[in-house]
Amino acid sequence: MSTQTGPTPTRREQILREAARLFAERGFHGVGVDEIGAAVGISGPGLYRHFAGKDAMLAELLVGISERLHEGGRMRVEESAAAGLTPEAALDALIAGHIDFALDDRSLITLHDRELDRLRESDRKQVRKLQRQYVELWVDAVRAIYPELTSLEARVAVHTVFGLLNSTPHLSGSSALPDRETTAALLHRLARGALAAAPAEAEPGRMRAGSAGTTAGTTSGQRT
Repeated sequence: MSTQTGPTPTRREQILREAARLFAERGFHGVGVDEIGAAVGISGPGLYRHFAGKDAMLAELLVGISERLHEGGRMRVEESAAAGLTPEAALDALIAGHIDFALDDRSLITLHDRELDRLRESDRKQVRKLQRQYVELWVDAVRAIYPELTSLEARVAVHTVFGLLNSTPHLSGSSALPDRETTAALLHRLARGALAAAPAEAEPGRMRAGSAGTTAGTTSGQRT
């Protein structure tokens, strides 16, 4: 599903990648099993050796990306703490990981926005649970830099940043985005700027918590 170079994807991963692309382009009901099979070079009925049907593909796509985001975020937080990194660096790691997702898995962003309600209730609840846990990782990281923010204020700021980063599906076409490195750095600066704007202005002569060093590592591209 990610476009970055890595190990050769399994047949199951190939099916999920093409299903995500087709669902995002045409809608869940606009794509047949035969079309997904053709995209990976197998017959439609052959897909049933891997998935029970389109509903199972959709569930694995949306639950799967929620699991990967949460687990990747948790690992970044733990690795930052183990390495004794600053709160700013820990937040930068979270931002960099989400930018990887926003640039490499744009079809899944579209799919989540359009098709989440098609999941069965248990899968939908699992997605929501994982998303809440992921958000709280960010809330803790933001409040470590800006302790004057309440949890609610930090949560609103985090959701706002997610909205900014997850806008990438709307930037389609070869000329809509600069190269990946430039785009990632721009998104990182915008995310840090949005979070830095969340606290109320500090009193005159008093530096706002976390204002120093907030640009450190803003072009980090680490990935779990």
